[in-house]
Amino acid sequence: MPDESDRLLDQDATAEDADSELSLRPQTLAQYIGQRQVKQQLEVYIQAAKMREESLDHVLLYGPPGLGKTTLALVIANELGVHVRTTSGPAIEKPGDLAALLNELEAGDVLFIDEIHRLPKVVEEMLYSAMEDFFIDIVVGQGADVHPIHFPLPPFTLIGATTRAGALSAPLRDRFGITAHMAYYNTDELSQIVRRSAQIFQLRIAADGVHEIALRSRGTPRIANRLLKRIRDFADVAGVQEVGADLVDEALTALQVDRKGLDATDRKILRLMVEQYHGGPVGLNTIAANIGEESTTIEEVYEPYLLQVGFIQRTPKGRTVTRAGYAHLGVPYPNNQG
Repeated sequence: MPDESDRLLDQDATAEDADSELSLRPQTLAQYIGQRQVKQQLEVYIQAAKMREESLDHVLLYGPPGLGKTTLALVIANELGVHVRTTSGPAIEKPGDLAALLNELEAGDVLFIDEIHRLPKVVEEMLYSAMEDFFIDIVVGQGADVHPIHFPLPPFTLIGATTRAGALSAPLRDRFGITAHMAYYNTDELSQIVRRSAQIFQLRIAADGVHEIALRSRGTPRIANRLLKRIRDFADVAGVQEVGADLVDEALTALQVDRKGLDATDRKILRLMVEQYHGGPVGLNTIAANIGEESTTIEEVYEPYLLQVGFIQRTPKGRTVTRAGYAHLGVPYPNNQG
């Protein structure tokens, strides 16, 4: 069973997280913090579509989990003034599922598909004509009575979100007119998010407390909000009226989240590579087998941040721990590593 820090930094949203994030989510691009370049471009595209009274071109949002792709999709629909239908790739198991979703759309509406890289191939192929020419062909009947029905669709906007843009097929990727890479947030942006969320939670928090949470949130708004919720628990139990850096440090140390935002699993990965494989290179499947995690979880959840902070690097032979990674563990960097 994962410990509390594992659950805190697991970037798949739970039902509790979904309820919490709903209350914390901005409604407009002006309220949306971070991703400045993406927002600037979307403002132009949205305004142009509204001026022409056309549906917005299809949008692909990609980047690590927890950076606000779902929130941005909902903001886009809100800015357009249209309805949005939300689903995920794994939930659309067959063409009939997709047809049912498309049938509910009105002109200009948004269909948001999270984890779009996990769509079954047969469903993905059905999307091609829907995205490009706004129609689908549905096969009905059995045996000798089988025949296709041409089903026209109203112009709509598909917004796809993925943590693995490279896993999308070229035909699907090419049908998105707008692509946006979601980058990790800097400390100032995360501080703004923490302050906004603290106001919604009616939690008094000092500037040094805000900054400390931002530093330890792995560049990820979802994690910043989760840490803030747990720190609020510590503050309530301790009877603290205003949260400062000391309480933040005490709470996050208890949750095994260190000053760089690494949790127990991050450090386990680094220590495995250093202590058993002399810093690497180590293959992804080898790491996964040793720490009892799926290789896709390591690749999509843990590795991106370790790469971002410069603690590991990828080489043709596998992953290696950098000098900075050794220093973070307090282990001398071996001379033979160069």
